[in-house]
Amino acid sequence: MSDSVQQSIVLSSFSLAPAFDARQQGHEQATISPNLGLTTVDVTLDGDGLHFPGDTALSWQDAETIRADEVGCYTLDEGEIRKIQAFSDVTNLHVSLMPTQGAPTMLIAGFPMHRIKHTDPMRDTQAKIKTIAPMTGRVLDTNMGLGYTAIAAARTAQEVVTIELDPAVVEVAGQNPWSHELFSNPRITRIVGDSFDEVEGMEPGSFARIVHDPPTIQLAGDLYSAEFYRELYRVLERGGRLFHYIGDPDSSHGAKYTPGVIRRLEAAGFTRVTRRPEAFGVSAIKG
Repeated sequence: MSDSVQQSIVLSSFSLAPAFDARQQGHEQATISPNLGLTTVDVTLDGDGLHFPGDTALSWQDAETIRADEVGCYTLDEGEIRKIQAFSDVTNLHVSLMPTQGAPTMLIAGFPMHRIKHTDPMRDTQAKIKTIAPMTGRVLDTNMGLGYTAIAAARTAQEVVTIELDPAVVEVAGQNPWSHELFSNPRITRIVGDSFDEVEGMEPGSFARIVHDPPTIQLAGDLYSAEFYRELYRVLERGGRLFHYIGDPDSSHGAKYTPGVIRRLEAAGFTRVTRRPEAFGVSAIKG
């Protein structure tokens, strides 16, 4: 599953809510989303469960299982449900897909990988992109995740190179309907590897934009290091722009680590290193 897109029906507690409402009101039909909000279909309801166009059906028992799991997404294939999750041999952590009212986020060890408080994963992604817009030329996305950054950047960029350390993350992304373009867009090149090592082998000045959205410094300290910042500076073209996600600047984490990130970026050669609180990070330019 690591190099393909799962096209089964994907459901969550949010997407099944209209079916339960319709059932309670005695209706025999409901309109729900089979792909976490991207599109809708009409399903038929009877005593056994939900019947999708074609031969696919979901029992009420399985529907109740999904409804009770507010942080889980499930595939439905040949009448069987399966939670979208994987165990990482790289980090020894559980990775899963978590629904929201819009695009899902990814949970790693129970922590969401996107901002979801007062925002959603897509607006979070757009906030990061806007700090260094326009996205033109070649773009480097140092941490793929569900691929939302790569997908958004590829709408205007010539090419996007996105790197993901963990095959388990790639597996979960491959089952997320919102990540489909990550696997189908020819302008997106995916690399499975360690960003610290992969960037070291890239050509100088080969990117116009870099989005650096690493895990926390406790999980990936080398991606916050002066050595890695020098490599990012090296592969960025003159006049190119960098966005570095750090975390909520008003939190103890953000307040603690942001000044050090700024100092190391400036020491690496970046200029106009600017706090971007709307995107929980900083932007910088290669002068």
